[in-house]
Parts: sequence; C-alpha cells; structure tokens
Amino acid sequence: MNNKVCATAKVPQFNFPDLKNQRVIVTGATSGIGRACAIAFGEAGARVAVDHTADSKDDAAVVVSEIEAAGGTALAVLCDVSDENQVERMFAKVVAEWDSIDILLANAGLQQDAALVDMTLDQWNTVISVNLTGQFLCARAAAREFLQRGIDPAISQAAGKIICMSSVHEIIPWAGHVNYAASKGGIDMLSKSMAQELAPHHIRVNSICPGAIRTPINTAAWKTSEAYEELMKLVPYNRIGEPSDIARAALWLASDQSDYVTGISLFVDGGMTLFPGFASGG
Repeated sequence: MNNKVCATAKVPQFNFPDLKNQRVIVTGATSGIGRACAIAFGEAGARVAVDHTADSKDDAAVVVSEIEAAGGTALAVLCDVSDENQVERMFAKVVAEWDSIDILLANAGLQQDAALVDMTLDQWNTVISVNLTGQFLCARAAAREFLQRGIDPAISQAAGKIICMSSVHEIIPWAGHVNYAASKGGIDMLSKSMAQELAPHHIRVNSICPGAIRTPINTAAWKTSEAYEELMKLVPYNRIGEPSDIARAALWLASDQSDYVTGISLFVDGGMTLFPGFASGG
C-alpha cells in the first residue's frame, strides 16, 4: 500500500466557534483525544481546566503551557474521575477559580483487555469505574452547577453543555473487550437519559462516538503499514481519524451553533458503523 496513507491526514481549515469567556473542564486531557480537545477549546477562547491523574502531572503542565502560549487560559487539576470526593474537589476548585463552568467534556477513559473467561473482576471494575461511573460523577457535578446558576445569555443560549466521550463500541460488539464495550454502551443510555431529564432546564447533553483515531491507546492498530491496511478494511472512508477530527466535533457541540441539538450520539468514524463487511454482499 502507499505509505503516505499512514501519514497524519491533512484536515481542512476550521473556523473555531466563539467560546470566549466560557469555562470548560476536560477530563483525561493529557493525551490523545482529550489533549486535542483541550487545546482546541483554548484556541476557541475558552478557559480550560486540564484534568490529569497523579502520574500525568507533567503532561498536564505541557498542555497548559501550550494553551497559554497560544494566548489562552488554562488550569491543571488533579482528579481520578472514578473517585467521588476527587470529582467534587475538582469542580469546587474550578468554580472557585473561575466562578462557574459552562462546558464539561467527559473524556477520561481506559482499556484493560482480556478474553471473557480470563477477565478479572478488577479489570471489569476498573474500566467501568473510570469510563462509566466517572462520566456519571462528572456529569452530576456539572448539572448541579448549571442548575443553580441558570442561563447567562452573555455566555451562551444554554445553561450548560455536557459532552460525553463514547465510542463506536456503544453499538458495535467487541470480543475480547467486554468491559470497554459495556462501559460505552452504558454511556449511550446515560447520556440520552440525562439529556431527556435536563433539556427542560436548557442543559444540553450529547455524546461523541469516535471510530479508529490515531491515539496512543491504539498504536498497534496503525503504527505499521500492514496493521494500517488491515484497519482500513473497517473504515470505508479509507483513512484513520485524527484527534483533531474529534476536537472539531466537540467544539461544535459545545457552541451555540448546535443549540437545538441534545441527546444525540455523533459518530465520527469514517463510516465504521456502516458495516463495511457487507459492502460487497451479505
């Protein structure tokens, strides 16, 4: 195959939505999709709280520095999203620093893969606790802040925006990854149920469902030409997604450009959910 296909895809110029003066918490913001989204929010004028774990403190400092170097405002916040007390402290710290928040991007997630018969309860609980319970805890804290503050028309038409990072695996089964797939399937109903409950308060809740994205978590799937070629059998658009593809979707969902959009799962996957194996018959 042409090795140029494996290179970082050229993406079109993008006019960032105006998020000036809005305050956003991005969980899992130190690498991959979270990092790209945090930097993009900063470029769009938002103040960005960069969530990190204890072992990614240095990475968070780099993200904060990049946002500030571009003229933005950022704050590193230590938080394990699976810990209720740490989540409450994170939100309290950001609200104390910036008076409130306007956007939550619940992105933190991980994988601990194993065949079903070999998967330990600890592997199951760890993935569910971070990927699903962590989104619940962060969304609950954000919703409480949005509800008590209400709409500030100088900031946004909505009282608040919650964006859940899901996956194509909220609808595509994934053998060998039952904990991860279950967590993402849970996010589907979590986000839609929250959207239904919070819509009367003008709080919007949506999910982004990435497909194959060039991030550290899945390096083995795209690092070599052979692996990339095999991956492209699952992607009709015939290129891997870049973190910036997801960041642009997140900015749109966070902006007033999508003010009438709530309760959706936005698949950003190059057609992976089109069941490409059936393209030539069935």
